[in-house]
Amino acid sequence: MKDEYSDVFGSYRTQLIKVKTAEVANTDLEKYGKALDQAIMKFHTHKMKEINDIIHNLWNKTYQGTDIDKIEIRSENENTKGNRVYNYRVVMVKDEVEMDMRGRCSAGQKVLASIIIRLALAESFGTNCGVLALDEPTTNLDRDNIQALATSLADIINERRSQSNFQLIVITHDEEFLTELGKSGALDYYWRVGRNEHQKSIIERQQLHEH
Repeated sequence: MKDEYSDVFGSYRTQLIKVKTAEVANTDLEKYGKALDQAIMKFHTHKMKEINDIIHNLWNKTYQGTDIDKIEIRSENENTKGNRVYNYRVVMVKDEVEMDMRGRCSAGQKVLASIIIRLALAESFGTNCGVLALDEPTTNLDRDNIQALATSLADIINERRSQSNFQLIVITHDEEFLTELGKSGALDYYWRVGRNEHQKSIIERQQLHEH
């Protein structure tokens, strides 16, 4: 019995140190977790404002209608079992009245909003990524909005021309859209993909001429 309890105070001190260390570590981790959550929320708020500012600018420069003043991305967060979940929706604003775009906009407005949101996301998160690709961006757009879209893309090209790795890839069958891009001076030629008399794919460099 005497040997068993000979170092009881030393054993108690060792276990007490372990318990207190664990308590301090848990407290610090809780503080760090809260600080990280606050930093993420602050960053999210900052990026949402930045993205919406870009969207406002592009929409005002591109959309030729008068029924929508601007569009925005709205985010709402929910706490599910301690995890933060964000739900995003696109709204349109006219005379300070806000409505969800889903189910209330035309096919052309939907396409234009989709393109503008993608351009805004690319501008906000991908400035160091030089490749931006658009597949048939003029689908369902009328001529006025196609011309305005070409102007907006030309502005983006001119603004990022100094970026050595920047490439804008546009896949389109709309030659009038290409002509509008050519008029802006943003590009001088394009690559046409077709088939020869043997039904083999060919790629030809074509010059853009103003009409």
